[in-house]
Amino acid sequence: MRLKLVPSETNWQFFRGSKMTFGASLVAMVLSLLLFAILGLNFGIDFRGGTTIRTESTQAVDVAAYRDALAPLGLGDVSITEVFDPAFGADQNVAQVRIQAQEGQESVTPEVINAVEAALQEVDPTITFPSVESVGPKVSGELVRTAILAVGLAIAAVLVYIWLRFEWQFSLGAVAALVHDVVLTIGIFAALQIKFDLAIIAALLTIVGYSLNDTVVVFDRVRENLRRYKKMDLKEVLNLSINETLSRTVMTSFTTLLALISLFVLGGDVIRGFVFAMIWGVIVGTYSSVFVASNILLMLGVKRDWSKSGDGGAGTQFANVDA
Repeated sequence: MRLKLVPSETNWQFFRGSKMTFGASLVAMVLSLLLFAILGLNFGIDFRGGTTIRTESTQAVDVAAYRDALAPLGLGDVSITEVFDPAFGADQNVAQVRIQAQEGQESVTPEVINAVEAALQEVDPTITFPSVESVGPKVSGELVRTAILAVGLAIAAVLVYIWLRFEWQFSLGAVAALVHDVVLTIGIFAALQIKFDLAIIAALLTIVGYSLNDTVVVFDRVRENLRRYKKMDLKEVLNLSINETLSRTVMTSFTTLLALISLFVLGGDVIRGFVFAMIWGVIVGTYSSVFVASNILLMLGVKRDWSKSGDGGAGTQFANVDA
């Protein structure tokens, strides 16, 4: 007995309200950009600068106790993570305490570091501090620029790849969907003021890959059906293709969300921001593959005469490039 979230054959009219769904996407993107401009992002230590203190103890690391001990110091964004390594001995328990740079200061002062160490020693008298490292504003600024460049290059690579595999109209549709997903993810982080650090950049790049995979599956079926139904209206071809891939799309998103929700609930504070970004990205990525990428393709139109191409061709000089 197989689980089916949607019937094997559906005939839902996805383009009946295409103006409404596409308009809603545009409004959501504009709202996200406004939230980003007005509220900004709650940048973590990676992007604001700060200090990382490495701790080592013979006792087990108690992250909650460490956090409670540091709370009265009023240090702002403090991140505490336990470090696991197969090379560590049984009595070697290591953690990292990251403290954001204080207002008006280039880095965390020695007095603050001493206060942190004293507070942690009250929790665990055996604790030691093998190293203290600082990230200054210059380095954090470079990380911001590198992160923006990484996301931009990923989207540009997608633009070229889809152009080579399909046609330029498909390429613009796919990139529009990816920009939609990234902008909405930034918008939700600005609205909720969830900490935005390098882990979220990794989540954004993962979202780009996930959304692209969904979009390519739909576009590949569109290309097949354009050859099969040469007289059918483009809107009907797109609607048929989405319906034919709907079961796969929903099942993939559903099973991915099951794993992500489990991580969000049980994974702890360290990865919660990353997992939240992934959950949101899967939802908006699935939506954009159907209602954004396909709408752009419908607006731009697409080449219908691929009679000179082979059965596996994409209608371009690069049709035989392996994916």
